[in-house]
Amino acid sequence: MVQRSALHADVVVVGFGVAGSCAALEAARAGARVVVLDRFGGGGASALSGGVVYAGGGTRQQQAAGVSDTPEAMYAYLHQEVGDAVRADTLRRFCESSTDLISWLEQQGVPFEGSLCPYKTSYPSNRHYLYYSGSEAAGGFRDIAPPAPRGHRTKGRGTSGKVLFSALAQAVHRSGVQVLTRTRARELVLDADGRVCAVDCERLAGTAGRAHSLLSRVAAKPGMYAPKLARLLHRGAEELEQRYAEPVRIHADRAVVLAAGGFVANREMMRQFAPAYRGGLPLGTHGDDGSGIRLGQGAGGALGKMDRVSAWRFISPPSAMLGGLLVDQHGRRIGDESRYGAAHGHALIEEHHGRGWLLIDQRLRRKAKQQLSSETVWFQRLQAHYLLATAASGGTLDAVAAKAGVDAGGLKDTVDSHNEAARNGKPDPAGKPAEFVQPLDQPPFALLDVSIRPRLAYPCPMLPLGGLLVDEDTGQVRDEQGGTVPGLFAAGRSAVGVCSNSYISGLSLADCVFSGRRAGLNSAKELTDADA
Repeated sequence: MVQRSALHADVVVVGFGVAGSCAALEAARAGARVVVLDRFGGGGASALSGGVVYAGGGTRQQQAAGVSDTPEAMYAYLHQEVGDAVRADTLRRFCESSTDLISWLEQQGVPFEGSLCPYKTSYPSNRHYLYYSGSEAAGGFRDIAPPAPRGHRTKGRGTSGKVLFSALAQAVHRSGVQVLTRTRARELVLDADGRVCAVDCERLAGTAGRAHSLLSRVAAKPGMYAPKLARLLHRGAEELEQRYAEPVRIHADRAVVLAAGGFVANREMMRQFAPAYRGGLPLGTHGDDGSGIRLGQGAGGALGKMDRVSAWRFISPPSAMLGGLLVDQHGRRIGDESRYGAAHGHALIEEHHGRGWLLIDQRLRRKAKQQLSSETVWFQRLQAHYLLATAASGGTLDAVAAKAGVDAGGLKDTVDSHNEAARNGKPDPAGKPAEFVQPLDQPPFALLDVSIRPRLAYPCPMLPLGGLLVDEDTGQVRDEQGGTVPGLFAAGRSAVGVCSNSYISGLSLADCVFSGRRAGLNSAKELTDADA
């Protein structure tokens, strides 16, 4: 039998991203001794994200931008987006606590700003940090609730998730929480009463640990753009774990919180639960291998929403692209182009075999090129250049349809219907708001191929949304019989949450904060028999 060294804590948090950080902070604030462990160096997918937190109801940033918003309006919109992902009272609590969520993050040192983006975009430039990050202003939604921009981007250049995580990590260290990196959780230990009481881990130290940190850090960034290269680089880190990792048992006198991310990096789980969502860019790191979910399942936890995956097919910026028509191979309209990109991705995969094109005319093409320098960050600029450069072009609709392989008759019917409504001030056939509608009648025409397939220059990021079922009041993991697993909590993408039906930018990180704080606070309250 392998001899294990042992550590003791009140609460053990598995995973050091945004959800794990928030859980650790709340547990420590409640007086618990907390240990956080992470297989790598911390941050995970959160640190590589855009750093957008979905929040509203009248945040300080919204007020600074002159934006009027209420928790009721936020709830009315989100209720349409998220459906039955969580109970209505849970969603309402999420909305009513939204302004406090942003204030709490600011107290931890996370910077936000109320500089409002004046155009519709999938991610704002470095000049703007508040924007419409969902479909709030799209056709069909603005009639449900007054639209308001709720995408609060952490202030930082580039993709600012690293700024968000860095601030939280520093707050965790200041709070006295013990953080163990290069520590891989292998199994949850249950006592005689079936209560989760410890985590069996493997830990790297010394020269092997430093080499592991370097390899995993180098492998993380390519994983966002070149998953095959990342897997190759990651093998070295795995070999170090296999050769040099030493066993350690971390006792949890009160509870364990699983916050180890999702399962996008686990190809077997993706094939099992979401086989249609292949060929996209895995939005995560090698830490998103489903290990947290499997740990909870091994302790008796039940799973939910595992087939739900968000696939992002953005057609803007530049914002001129929103004036185009998104069509399938039959030339039929796919939907309102002003919707959030995940709505397009879902429609393409679930209803159109992953195939789609965006029709624009010469006027839109010229305007889009003019907007490239002012409305895009570097990766958006590259993608727009790629789409415009590879588009099928033609002087007539018949000609461009033939080049792209789209049914010409269907395309002509779609354009005629759209143009008639645009010229006569009638509602757009797909419900697109009037400010994005104009006739497409200036040849040459172009069909931009937005189909979902592996392309380095125009990837389709994908994010699984399911995980462990939890009690929505406490964050405690539920079992198959509808009860709860004693001593076990889950948060972030290891758990079913607000965004587990559908996704808009910032909703996952907001849920990580919301569910992480909930799990941390309630895990600290969880008492052992001896405490009682």
